[in-house]
Amino acid sequence: MPPAASVPDDWPVHPSQTMSLNRMGGFDWDLDNGLMHLDESAVEVFDLEPGEYDGRPETLSLRVPPAEATRLDALVSRALKDGRTDYGAYFRIRMRDGSARWTHTQGHVLRDEQGRPHRIIGIVRDATDELGHPAERLGPDEEQRRRTSVVEATTAALAHARTVRDVIDALKHSGGLEMLGSSGLVMGLVEAGRIHMVAEGPPGSFVPGSRYTRIDQNFPMSEVVRTMQPRFVDTRAEFEARYPELWERLAHLDLSSAAYLPLIAQARPIGALGLLYTDRTHFSQEERNLLVALGSSIAQSLARAMLFEQEHDLAEGLQQAMLPRRIPAVPGAEIAVRYRSARMGRDVGGDWYDVIPLPGGRVGLVIGDVQGHDTHAAAVMGQLRIVLRAYAAEGHAPATVMARASVFLHELDTDRFATCVYAEADLATGIVHLVRAGHLDPLIRYADGTCRRLPVSGGLPLGLSAQFGRLEYPVTTVDLEPGATLLLCTDGLVERPGSDVDEGVRRLIALVHTGSQDLQDLADELCEEYDERGGEDDVALLLLRRRPSDMPRTDGRLQRHVAQNDPEALASARHVIGEAVRAWGARERSDEIELVADELITNALLHTDGGAVATARLVAGGGQQRLRVEVEDGSSVLPRRRDAGEDGVSGRGLLLVDRLVDVWGVEARGSGKSVWCEFDIAPPPAEGLPPEVMDPAPT
Repeated sequence: MPPAASVPDDWPVHPSQTMSLNRMGGFDWDLDNGLMHLDESAVEVFDLEPGEYDGRPETLSLRVPPAEATRLDALVSRALKDGRTDYGAYFRIRMRDGSARWTHTQGHVLRDEQGRPHRIIGIVRDATDELGHPAERLGPDEEQRRRTSVVEATTAALAHARTVRDVIDALKHSGGLEMLGSSGLVMGLVEAGRIHMVAEGPPGSFVPGSRYTRIDQNFPMSEVVRTMQPRFVDTRAEFEARYPELWERLAHLDLSSAAYLPLIAQARPIGALGLLYTDRTHFSQEERNLLVALGSSIAQSLARAMLFEQEHDLAEGLQQAMLPRRIPAVPGAEIAVRYRSARMGRDVGGDWYDVIPLPGGRVGLVIGDVQGHDTHAAAVMGQLRIVLRAYAAEGHAPATVMARASVFLHELDTDRFATCVYAEADLATGIVHLVRAGHLDPLIRYADGTCRRLPVSGGLPLGLSAQFGRLEYPVTTVDLEPGATLLLCTDGLVERPGSDVDEGVRRLIALVHTGSQDLQDLADELCEEYDERGGEDDVALLLLRRRPSDMPRTDGRLQRHVAQNDPEALASARHVIGEAVRAWGARERSDEIELVADELITNALLHTDGGAVATARLVAGGGQQRLRVEVEDGSSVLPRRRDAGEDGVSGRGLLLVDRLVDVWGVEARGSGKSVWCEFDIAPPPAEGLPPEVMDPAPT
């Protein structure tokens, strides 16, 4: 009988060892918390030390070039949105020594019962042997496949390039040039009859004075632009003979040959590309054909990128022109605003912010987003911003401002709608009234650094609420304590591919909680996080902090304008006056003061034409502290007491005022009058009453 076959002690090998020996590792990506676990073999594939990787996918940017990262993000996003369960892709990584290496990844998407993706489990592996063999070791079929791979890899990388810099980065990091043996590249763009050098390589190859060159000079890029024909320089001697002026400045470089390609789009040269070689002295006809084909593909991508940049500059210029040119200084507050445009061509949308000074030391804050990402959205935004600002400056209550803005947008010749938050803050009292139209809730960060979402009752987006006849916008009132910060932003700051808005808000709350105490630095930090992840939506950000000191010197004075036929403004004025007098130490009589103020304002609105201006202020004299309420209107007709009768519904107002106040009267004010009344209140402690409120008693 034949001897029994011996079996090794470690047979069969463990799967982890199989993967490690074949330069393959695994990853587990939790989409809910954004963390990605890499096993030891996967860390080795990325040429990272174990301590260098902290579980965050962003850390892999140490090895994954930006162009490749953008392409992979787009691939994964499509897989998640399309409902696919698997995806795979080749990409290049940058090794520790600076060289490039092909890598392959394959992932399996796990979804919950509702179909929402929440986890990706997959592998990464070294694909050098698969794609990186030099041409001399390949047969004719393999060589043809290699050329096809070069074209596919370069074209795939260029497909996601949106700017000229993206094109350059894609050429440097896609791996196609390395597979062709090129050690570096130079690129120039035609600008106003000259060639502008926008990329140089290898290091040390920049020629002083060549940043801009004339097209008629004896330079290789000038020649290919003039003739619109490629130029291949096979040897150093040929380079020196053809371009002696340039060669004098390049002779110190280890260059053996070069290929210069015209970049032609729509039958006109837009630039030139030079590929530099250190170990090649001849270009075969097949290689020349391949380079010419690549030049054509690069030219089309470059033309598209230049068009995107032009459209982006146009749209961003329009957007910036529509935003406030300066932010007014607001006593008692620090304000920081930021705007970041989208990262894709003309896709600058309708995000905006505004800060509106209001009478009585109040300030209006606006954040909004018009639907769409184009110049039309920016134009609609500009009109809506101006209209909303005008309604607020007229003195309308926040709910009325929002309702009228919705009607305006609905009547505008557009199919766009807008989301918005409008906040009206009284920095003397800390009272903030907020209304929301389909927008994100604001955040509030307290003086101790804690941060939370601020639930604000909301209505439909602007335009839609008017269309459907639902113009109700409930008002949410909050107290902004000294040192607290109100944060308003658009959804571009929290949205991220593969995660929902709530998750983005939680991330934002964490960033604000741990962010800088300096308001401007905090705004920069939030925008830097947006920039790092390459946001594809524009962002508007507005931060307001109520200063714990240097509060606005209001002299114990509050003033509100109430428009006629605006019951919401009346209710808001009554509420604000009540809150103010309680803050001033008149809590025991606050209900009486609020009731009298409401009666005087109502009389002015009912019996005169136009609105009314209500003022509440502290006065002192004769050792007695008093609170004075004045209501001004544009009518010279004096109020008078009337007998209401048993069944009358009018005529009791002045009787009520007479019973509740300590003293009242009427003063002429230009073409109108002021009805005033005063209430005796207990004087506050000496340190609680600022000297500036010790006005002389009215005569």
